[in-house]
Amino acid sequence: DGKIYDAYVIYPQNHTSEVNFVENFVYQIMPDILENKYGYRLCIYGRDIYPGEDTASAIERKMQKSRRLIILLTRQLMDCEEHAYDQHIALYNALIQYNTKVILLEMEKIWTYEKLQESLRFIIKQQGTVKWKKQHTLHPQLSNSKFWKQVRYHMPV
Repeated sequence: DGKIYDAYVIYPQNHTSEVNFVENFVYQIMPDILENKYGYRLCIYGRDIYPGEDTASAIERKMQKSRRLIILLTRQLMDCEEHAYDQHIALYNALIQYNTKVILLEMEKIWTYEKLQESLRFIIKQQGTVKWKKQHTLHPQLSNSKFWKQVRYHMPV
């Protein structure tokens, strides 16, 4: 199908010096489970889009070469305007241009989806989210947990 990646990952980037759980999840846990254990190829901003590349065109090109979009939903992502371009391009490509499937991972309890853009709310209403629960945080590398089974269910065969 001409695709290089199984999924393009969108997540809130933390600009403080502290490494938060979401970044640890994106750069260590997800690749360990999905790439190393199950053989998927992920495209992760910051790892697979290189410094000096035209960010906008690189993001669009990488998304076009991905079979799925994985969006990590956090309160930080909802409040951050900086990811709007990333999300808008991703959702436009997913819903309209390329009919790419979207996997929404709810990384923390979000009480209301009102602040999310309308297209994300539409996807949540249609297919829901895969919820990360506190017990997963104790042993995130348990690849046979319900969370990882649900993620793999949504991934390409």
